[in-house]
Amino acid sequence: MVAAEDAGRQSDIAGKLGVEPGMVVQELGWDTDVDEAVRDAVEERAGDDLLDEDAVDVVDLVLMWWREGDGDLVDALVDAGGPLAESGVIWVLTPKTGRPGHVEPSEIAEAAPTAGLSQTSNVSVGDTWAGARLVAPKAAKSRR
Repeated sequence: MVAAEDAGRQSDIAGKLGVEPGMVVQELGWDTDVDEAVRDAVEERAGDDLLDEDAVDVVDLVLMWWREGDGDLVDALVDAGGPLAESGVIWVLTPKTGRPGHVEPSEIAEAAPTAGLSQTSNVSVGDTWAGARLVAPKAAKSRR
Protein backbone atom coordinates (compact mmCIF):
# COMPACT_ATOMS: atom_id res chain seq x y z
CA MET A 1 0.00 0.00 0.00
CA VAL A 2 2.71 2.49 0.93
CA ALA A 3 4.60 1.91 -2.32
CA ALA A 4 1.44 2.61 -4.33
CA GLU A 5 0.88 5.84 -2.40
CA ASP A 6 4.49 6.91 -3.02
CA ALA A 7 4.14 6.18 -6.73
CA GLY A 8 0.99 8.28 -6.83
CA ARG A 9 2.76 11.24 -5.29
CA GLN A 10 5.64 10.88 -7.74
CA SER A 11 3.21 10.79 -10.66
CA ASP A 12 1.65 14.00 -9.32
CA ILE A 13 5.07 15.65 -9.51
CA ALA A 14 5.45 14.60 -13.15
CA GLY A 15 1.91 15.83 -13.80
CA LYS A 16 2.72 19.24 -12.29
CA LEU A 17 5.62 19.44 -14.71
CA GLY A 18 3.40 18.52 -17.68
CA VAL A 19 5.24 15.30 -18.43
CA GLU A 20 3.30 12.95 -20.72
CA PRO A 21 4.06 9.37 -21.79
CA GLY A 22 6.48 9.28 -24.70
CA MET A 23 7.99 12.71 -24.06
CA VAL A 24 11.73 13.11 -24.55
CA VAL A 25 13.13 14.79 -21.42
CA GLN A 26 16.63 16.20 -21.02
CA GLU A 27 18.18 16.87 -17.63
CA LEU A 28 20.75 19.62 -17.13
CA GLY A 29 22.66 20.53 -13.98
CA TRP A 30 22.42 17.17 -12.22
CA ASP A 31 24.36 16.96 -8.97
CA THR A 32 24.11 14.98 -5.75
CA ASP A 33 21.63 17.50 -4.28
CA VAL A 34 18.86 16.95 -6.85
CA ASP A 35 15.53 15.46 -5.78
CA GLU A 36 15.66 11.84 -6.92
CA ALA A 37 11.89 11.47 -6.41
CA VAL A 38 11.34 14.15 -9.07
CA ARG A 39 13.72 12.43 -11.48
CA ASP A 40 12.10 9.04 -10.88
CA ALA A 41 8.58 10.44 -11.36
CA VAL A 42 9.53 12.12 -14.63
CA GLU A 43 11.25 8.99 -15.99
CA GLU A 44 8.30 6.83 -14.96
CA ARG A 45 5.71 9.09 -16.60
CA ALA A 46 7.77 9.69 -19.76
CA GLY A 47 8.58 5.99 -20.04
CA ASP A 48 12.30 6.43 -20.67
CA ASP A 49 15.55 7.57 -19.06
CA LEU A 50 16.36 11.27 -18.88
CA LEU A 51 18.82 12.45 -21.52
CA ASP A 52 21.98 14.17 -20.27
CA GLU A 53 23.55 17.40 -21.49
CA ASP A 54 25.47 15.59 -24.24
CA ALA A 55 22.31 14.39 -25.99
CA VAL A 56 21.65 15.74 -29.49
CA ASP A 57 18.00 14.67 -29.78
CA VAL A 58 15.10 17.10 -30.09
CA VAL A 59 13.53 17.25 -26.63
CA ASP A 60 10.02 18.04 -25.42
CA LEU A 61 10.97 19.11 -21.92
CA VAL A 62 14.15 20.22 -20.16
CA LEU A 63 14.66 19.84 -16.42
CA MET A 64 17.35 22.36 -15.51
CA TRP A 65 18.59 22.07 -11.92
CA TRP A 66 19.96 25.56 -11.20
CA ARG A 67 21.68 26.95 -8.12
CA GLU A 68 23.15 30.30 -7.16
CA GLY A 69 26.73 30.29 -8.44
CA ASP A 70 26.07 27.91 -11.36
CA GLY A 71 27.04 30.60 -13.87
CA ASP A 72 25.13 32.83 -16.26
CA LEU A 73 21.47 31.83 -16.32
CA VAL A 74 20.77 33.58 -19.64
CA ASP A 75 23.55 31.61 -21.36
CA ALA A 76 22.32 28.37 -19.79
CA LEU A 77 18.75 29.03 -20.94
CA VAL A 78 19.86 29.82 -24.49
CA ASP A 79 21.86 26.57 -24.55
CA ALA A 80 18.93 24.60 -23.08
CA GLY A 81 16.59 25.98 -25.73
CA GLY A 82 18.76 24.75 -28.61
CA PRO A 83 17.45 21.16 -28.79
CA LEU A 84 13.95 22.11 -27.59
CA ALA A 85 10.95 21.22 -29.77
CA GLU A 86 8.82 24.18 -30.92
CA SER A 87 6.21 23.50 -28.25
CA GLY A 88 8.82 22.47 -25.66
CA VAL A 89 9.13 23.60 -22.08
CA ILE A 90 12.11 24.38 -19.86
CA TRP A 91 11.64 23.89 -16.13
CA VAL A 92 14.24 25.79 -14.10
CA LEU A 93 14.39 23.93 -10.79
CA THR A 94 15.97 25.90 -7.95
CA PRO A 95 16.45 25.28 -4.22
CA LYS A 96 13.64 26.76 -2.17
CA THR A 97 14.11 29.90 -0.04
CA GLY A 98 16.50 29.27 2.85
CA ARG A 99 18.21 26.33 1.15
CA PRO A 100 21.83 26.43 0.00
CA GLY A 101 22.01 27.62 -3.61
CA HIS A 102 18.65 29.43 -3.51
CA VAL A 103 18.04 31.63 -6.57
CA GLU A 104 15.80 34.67 -6.28
CA PRO A 105 12.70 34.34 -8.49
CA SER A 106 13.46 37.80 -9.90
CA GLU A 107 16.69 36.41 -11.39
CA ILE A 108 14.72 33.87 -13.42
CA ALA A 109 12.08 36.47 -14.35
CA GLU A 110 14.82 38.80 -15.66
CA ALA A 111 16.82 36.09 -17.47
CA ALA A 112 13.88 34.48 -19.29
CA PRO A 113 13.02 37.31 -21.72
CA THR A 114 16.71 37.99 -22.42
CA ALA A 115 16.98 34.32 -23.47
CA GLY A 116 13.85 34.64 -25.64
CA LEU A 117 11.53 32.85 -23.21
CA SER A 118 8.41 33.68 -21.19
CA GLN A 119 7.78 32.48 -17.65
CA THR A 120 4.30 30.99 -17.38
CA SER A 121 4.04 29.45 -13.91
CA ASN A 122 5.80 28.33 -10.74
CA VAL A 123 5.36 25.08 -8.82
CA SER A 124 6.73 23.33 -5.79
CA VAL A 125 8.38 20.09 -6.89
CA GLY A 126 9.26 18.59 -3.55
CA ASP A 127 10.38 19.59 -0.10
CA THR A 128 13.51 21.40 -1.24
CA TRP A 129 13.03 22.44 -4.90
CA ALA A 130 10.78 24.90 -6.74
CA GLY A 131 10.22 25.08 -10.49
CA ALA A 132 9.70 27.93 -12.94
CA ARG A 133 8.10 26.99 -16.29
CA LEU A 134 9.58 28.76 -19.32
CA VAL A 135 8.37 28.60 -22.92
CA ALA A 136 9.09 30.38 -26.19
CA PRO A 137 6.55 33.22 -26.56
CA LYS A 138 3.72 32.48 -28.99
CA ALA A 139 4.23 35.78 -30.85
CA ALA A 140 7.89 34.96 -31.49
CA LYS A 141 6.94 31.57 -32.92
CA SER A 142 4.39 33.04 -35.32
CA ARG A 143 6.87 35.65 -36.65
CA ARG A 144 9.41 33.01 -37.70
